[in-house]
Amino acid sequence: MITIDVNLAKGITHSIRRSRREQEFAPLDREIQLQIPTTDLDAVEARRQAIRDQYAAIQTAIDSAGNIEELKSIAESLLK
Repeated sequence: MITIDVNLAKGITHSIRRSRREQEFAPLDREIQLQIPTTDLDAVEARRQAIRDQYAAIQTAIDSAGNIEELKSIAESLLK
């Protein structure tokens, strides 16, 4: 019988989540770093906050997942 460590699986799923969040932040971080005068930094920061909020909800779902099937579903949705 194969036993899967749910806590280890949660850690792996969190790594996937962090990687995806980082990919979404990258172009926005670049806009902030370049400080282009025509860039609306408030709008950029609002988009960054929306990403934070989205991934905070995913983090909560990962933390509250009770089994591997739930974690697999979350991971698959992140990898699409």
